[in-house]
Amino acid sequence: MMPAPTPELYVVGAGPGDPELLTIKAYKVLQTAAVILYDNLANQELLALAPTACECIYVGKKPYGEYTPQETIHELIREKALAHGRVVRLKGGDPFIFGRGFEEVLFARSHGIAAHYIPGISSMQALGFEDIPLTHRVISEGVWLLTGTKKDGSLSADLRLAMHSNSTVVLYMGLMKAEEIARTYRDMGKGDTPAAVVQHLSLPHRKLAVGPVAQLPELVATHGITYPALIVIGEVVALGHPVVKE
Repeated sequence: MMPAPTPELYVVGAGPGDPELLTIKAYKVLQTAAVILYDNLANQELLALAPTACECIYVGKKPYGEYTPQETIHELIREKALAHGRVVRLKGGDPFIFGRGFEEVLFARSHGIAAHYIPGISSMQALGFEDIPLTHRVISEGVWLLTGTKKDGSLSADLRLAMHSNSTVVLYMGLMKAEEIARTYRDMGKGDTPAAVVQHLSLPHRKLAVGPVAQLPELVATHGITYPALIVIGEVVALGHPVVKE
């Protein structure tokens, strides 16, 4: 009789889209997966790395649209790990940056399932493909990484704190808050601050819109940018993209 498989979970970052940006460690783990639970932002080309017998299950969450409840994902992790052994939870970007990856690690461990984390390149790191560095000597002393939409639907109050710093501001899940973000900067007398909205950063069909943050809603609309997208605000944007201030 074959021994029962050892239940384990690997929470894996798929990177910002380009499959060649996957880490070697993630590449190896995908090749040994019994089950892959993949989300909306993970490039599905990566599923080809899995063994032929691997069960691949979509558990995506589209912003403001259809989604798989987190409770359902948790139950699938428990069920599949106990039945089949190695489960890979494949998430876009880095699963510990607004990806709820650690929630899944904690859930697995609470059910006696060994859980491991493999980081991925976050979408904010891919800003460099558009000549937007996160930091730059003299111009930016750090990075504020914020969620544009909190659990209750509101804009993070930390944005006003970030605006007082000499640092780059990166907002995930902020597209629906473009008007509020622009208004916040205008109210603080910082409407001329360079900003960019980027979508599908590491892929051939990526989109980029650049201008003063006061024009953020217009930039989104004019360039047809939708989800998933990042908003980056700070003087680093203007290093590679001249911004005409109001």
